[in-house]
Order: sequence, then C-alpha cells, then structure tokens
Amino acid sequence: MASDIVFLHAPSVYDFRKKPIFYGPVSDVIPSSPVFECYPVGFMTLSSHLEAAGFRTRIVNIAVRMLQSERFDVEKRIRTLDAKVFAIDLHWMPHAHGALELARIVKEHHPDAKVELGGLTSSYFWEELIDRPEVDLVMRGDTTEVPTVMLMEALSKGDDLSGVPNLVWKDADGKVHDNGVTYVPESLDDIIFDYGDMIKCVLRTMDIKGALPWYGWDKSPLTSVFTVRGCSLNCAECGGSHFANGKVVCRNAPAYRSPVRLAEDMERIQDYLDAPVFIVGDLRQHSRRYAEEFLREVRDRGVENHAVIELFNGADADFFRKVDRAFEGGWSVEFSPDSHDESVRMALGKGYDNACIEDTVRAAFANGCDRMDMFYMNGLPFQTVDSALDSARAAKGLWGLVDGTDRLFIYNAPFAPFVDPGSRAFEDPDRWGYKLHARTLEDHRRRLDSPSWKHVLSYETRWMTRDDIAETSYDAANILATMEFESGRIPEEVLGMRIERTETARSLMHEVDRILEIADREEREALLWETKDRSKALKDSTICNKGDLDWNTRSIYANAFRVMSGLVKNRRR
Repeated sequence: MASDIVFLHAPSVYDFRKKPIFYGPVSDVIPSSPVFECYPVGFMTLSSHLEAAGFRTRIVNIAVRMLQSERFDVEKRIRTLDAKVFAIDLHWMPHAHGALELARIVKEHHPDAKVELGGLTSSYFWEELIDRPEVDLVMRGDTTEVPTVMLMEALSKGDDLSGVPNLVWKDADGKVHDNGVTYVPESLDDIIFDYGDMIKCVLRTMDIKGALPWYGWDKSPLTSVFTVRGCSLNCAECGGSHFANGKVVCRNAPAYRSPVRLAEDMERIQDYLDAPVFIVGDLRQHSRRYAEEFLREVRDRGVENHAVIELFNGADADFFRKVDRAFEGGWSVEFSPDSHDESVRMALGKGYDNACIEDTVRAAFANGCDRMDMFYMNGLPFQTVDSALDSARAAKGLWGLVDGTDRLFIYNAPFAPFVDPGSRAFEDPDRWGYKLHARTLEDHRRRLDSPSWKHVLSYETRWMTRDDIAETSYDAANILATMEFESGRIPEEVLGMRIERTETARSLMHEVDRILEIADREEREALLWETKDRSKALKDSTICNKGDLDWNTRSIYANAFRVMSGLVKNRRR
C-alpha cells in the first residue's frame, strides 16, 4: 500500500544479528533492549499532523522486526515499501550506526524518493548528515510537526523548499540550503496527540508487528503524554538540558502543554487502552499551580489508568496527597538523583541533598505511591570509584526507610554509551573532567561497531578510566544486590543468581578484551563469533533485573474491545 511518507526506526547497530556484539549493561534500566528499538513519540505526533493534512503515513519499526525474527529481510521490506519520503529518526546518539545504514539502504532501493533525517542528534550533526549522499533532507528542531506538513505540501506541489522552516535540503544540483531553525513554538497546545491515529494507521496497513513502539510493547504496553519540550534545568551531562536545547534546537525556554490539554491526552488514552501512562517531565517544572490544576482536571475527568510521574527534585507530602487523590488507578514515581554523593550531584546541577531524597521516599510511600524507581549512574563528572560504589551501598539506607512490601526499586548502571552532544559536559569536557574519544557523528558511528560495550564508551573521566567505569558497574551491581538481600527484599537464592550473572558478564567482557589483542584478523573474528550466543543470553539483564521494569498491565489484544469502542467514541468527537 502506497504512503506519502514512511517513518522508519533503525536498530542501534545494523545488522546486529550478523555481528558478534557484547552489549553489556547499556540498556538495563530502560524498556527497550540494547538494540534501542524504541522509536520517539514524535513519530506519532508527526503522523497525526500529516494524516490531518490529508497525507497517508506509515510507521515501520525495522529494529523491532529484526528482533522478532532472525529471518526478517530488511532489504526486502524496504523494497516493498512505496513512499515519496522516507523519514528516519536519528534522535538518540546510539542510533548513529543503524540510522545511517538504513538511509543508505533506502536510497539504494528508492533512488527517486527523499530520505529525511530528524531528531536531536540530527539537529546537532546536521552539517555532517546533509553531506552524505544518502541524505536529502534534515529537519532540525524539537517541535517539527508543522514544518513537516509544510515540507510534504511543498513536495506534493513541486514547490521550492526554501519556505519550509527548520529544513536543511539539497536542490536538484546537489547544493545545500539551510533554512534556519525559525519554528520554535512557545506552547504545545496545538500538537495533535492521539493514540487513535496510530491505531487507525495500523488497521489500514494490518502491520501490528512493524508498528510496535518497542519489542514486547504489545504484551505489556506503556503509554506516555508529555508536559513539555525543553527544560528549565541545566544538568551538566544531559542533552535535553536548558543549555543543550538552546544550542541544538534554538529553544531558549521550555514550551508546555496546558493542564487541560494534558488531562485530555490521558482521558483519550483511557478510551483506547487500560495501560499505565508515563507523564514525561516533572509536573512542577512550570509551577506548583500548573501541577495542581492538572491534577484537578484528571480527577474531575475520572481517569483510571495508572499514572507514572517524574520528579526532577524532591517532593513533599502535600504534593503526593494531591497526586493520590487525582489518580484513581494508582500512581508511581520515576526519580533520578544520579549519585548519592552530594558533591557529585550538586556539581551536575541537581540542587537537592540526601535528606531531601530520604524525605521524598518516605512521603511518597506514606501517601499512596504504588512504586518508585530510583536511578544512579557510574561515570559522572567528579565521581570517583569509591563515590560510585557508595551510591550502591546507600541503597540499604533508602530501603530501610520504607516497609519491606513497598515497591522501591533502585538501579545502578553505567552512564553509557555516550556523553550527550550539546550537553555542557560535551561542549566543555575539560571543565567537567571528561576526555572524549568521539566528537563527530562519524566518530560515534564507528565506536558503535565495536564488539564490546566498554569499547563503545565515548569517554573517560579524570577520576575513572574506561576500565574503571566498566569494572565499577559490575562491582556496584554486586553491592546493590547484596544491599537488597541484607534489607530482606530478595532471598539468598536470588542474590546468588544475580551475582553469578554479573560475574559471568564481567568474565565475558574480559574474554572479549583478550580476543581483541589478537593480531590475526581471522582468528580474532572466529573467537569473537564463539562468544555471540553467550553475549545474546546476557543481552537484556546484565547487571539489573530488567523484569523489575515491567508494569502490571493488560496486553493490547486484551484491550481489543476498548480500542474499537475508543475509535468510535473519538470519531464522534
């Protein structure tokens, strides 16, 4: 079935199925696998705007299809797709290899179609991208729904593209034109955000497998709404910080979705799915008044889906009581202090102390919180090995603050694989104690083709070498598991299994290191291939129990009746 535009999502590395890669713990604390098969939510909003403008769209998650089947033929699928434009996200840096390879394949099989790249990483490295022969267009910015409609309208009419904001493009002679990032809306209220549009597109193509946001989403769906694009905070390592937004997408202030529209988004999701809703961005970032207005709206609308809220700093009992009154289906918290070392956390730009973290944990569970996920990292600025390990040790004290049945999950993982381009740490590495091994897009692409996660790391710090970061990640995992056992939260059998798995992963990393020292290429490659099956077995839960990230939810198939009734209901709207 022909489309006007097809959105394609690539795996981190192409073709990962044909490479001996030891991924390590790079994705232990996110829903997707180390293939990073989760596409950005922008696919959905872009599709909605284009469909509303009369264009036919399709989402094909190539990464998910590759995970679903070793026999899935990527080039065959690309050949069978019919579209005027193929839009590939290069939003997160770990897709630097896969996105470019997918662009090359598309251009090879569809030489007359336009190949477009977009996302934060594309916006940063747009000059490198547009110089590549397989790339025709680069869309810059973080809110490109309207410019993308304008692009498709211009292409359909055969008009010149110079009037499309945020676009970098090549003319018929191959000359590059940069229209500048001039479309940076101050509000998100005009964005169409409706899961129903995605469902209708899937029904049209009958390609449920290819449209999944990530592998396994159909069995355990997690939905999302977004409060903001941009950020008011300036965390040093973050590519979504205030500083990075100003540099990369010319956003000098956050743009918010109003409390009413945000509540409508949740209400509409409820029409289609009985699934948790992740509310992206701290509700209080705009103001306490904003958060309270949203919570009143949700309560008045009777939204029953489980809600997952983010905290960018500590929260008090009064806030949690209002959250508890708002969400009839219960609520959970995502909180990322990054380090339990106050000096490290303060240096990063997170201005709250450990007492604040402890008060937040107590207040949340005392006022109805169903679950809290807390995240710490290794490889941060000003962080020593001892400092990183102390974050794992501190977990015992945090678990001691709550009842043994309270679902407090604490994770500790490496800051991997890259320092975010556009972040303060990337732009001024000396100030933050970083030694960067990758500066260009091509540097990052080549690193992703390494056979071990340790060698993919784009950085070392003044306090930790790359070896230190890797070893510390495994040591911290063992300490964290031990703290969990000593807190009475896991039995000794589980402790033993987790430590054994961690040590198996560490041993495999060392084995790959030794193989890479072999001078003979054929011998080296043969030995690396012998590690592939063992590496694959450790792919999803290297140092953390990734099953802890699963939400108690019903599959999309169990929601079939609700999906159909939701489509009817919202059509009447």
